Amino acid sequence: MLNVLVIDDEEDIRSILKYALEKEGYHVEEASSGKEGLEKVNSLRPELIVLDVMMPDMDGIEVCEQIRRSPNNDDIIICMLTARNEDYSQIAGLESGADDYISKPIKPKVFVSKIKALLRRKDISFNESLNRKASLIVNREKYVVERDGETIHLPRKEFELLALLTSKPDSVFEREVILETVWGKDIVVGDRTIDVHIRKLREKLGENHFVTVKGIGYKFVDL
Repeated sequence: MLNVLVIDDEEDIRSILKYALEKEGYHVEEASSGKEGLEKVNSLRPELIVLDVMMPDMDGIEVCEQIRRSPNNDDIIICMLTARNEDYSQIAGLESGADDYISKPIKPKVFVSKIKALLRRKDISFNESLNRKASLIVNREKYVVERDGETIHLPRKEFELLALLTSKPDSVFEREVILETVWGKDIVVGDRTIDVHIRKLREKLGENHFVTVKGIGYKFVDL
């Protein structure tokens, strides 16, 4: 049974989400604060975390960052809950390691549909499970990147974006193709989602590997 952790300081929101998820057969645990949520991440080992951004004491951005600091949590899908049109929180959530976000107010049917789409993307597979590019090895089975003998752990969406781009080096991937392959058809994400993830990859793996093709998309260049 799939383990889901809902972290939100509003009891009514937690109850609505828990009821909707349990109807789908998921095992759901709740946490009413960021601190309690971090404790339950270690004990429950959830496959999916639904995490509210606006919480007292420790907000969702900080909670997400702390979760992602452990390589053992790389495979956990994190979905942020943000207020409608709260662009700053959405971008900050993605930069902190979240896989996606859902805007409030939440409609249970839409929420469940988006969660299912996220879980389907967990099983996404590219044609090559192991992409070897010179000193850079993208191991799709272990979800790690190796460069010059160093192991680099990436958040899930950064890894999947890298795996897609390196599957066909020097080939341009259109933005629409990237969004559909990495984020899925059923999820609506902001225009800057790809750009944020590319920027993070450039910071970790080198700026010159990732070429922007203006008005079209991105490509990976093997240096």
